[in-house]
Amino acid sequence: MAVLRLFASVRVVAGTGKAEVPGATVGQVVGTACERFGTEFAGLVQTCRIWLNGDPAADDDPVADADEVAILPPVSGGA
Repeated sequence: MAVLRLFASVRVVAGTGKAEVPGATVGQVVGTACERFGTEFAGLVQTCRIWLNGDPAADDDPVADADEVAILPPVSGGA
């Protein structure tokens, strides 16, 4: 099972920063997370970047046990 890491607004909506989520691909892991955490979470994910083990990921990238899938919302900052 992949380790899903959540940050900022998606973390708040999910109520956790880390979860184990099944799936053979990045898309399946994210899809399962959307089902688990609901429609508000799924809506936020549409604008997020997805990373697999620290690298940008595509939906069809394979996921092995203990891989880390991270969902990072867009950020802004600084003056």
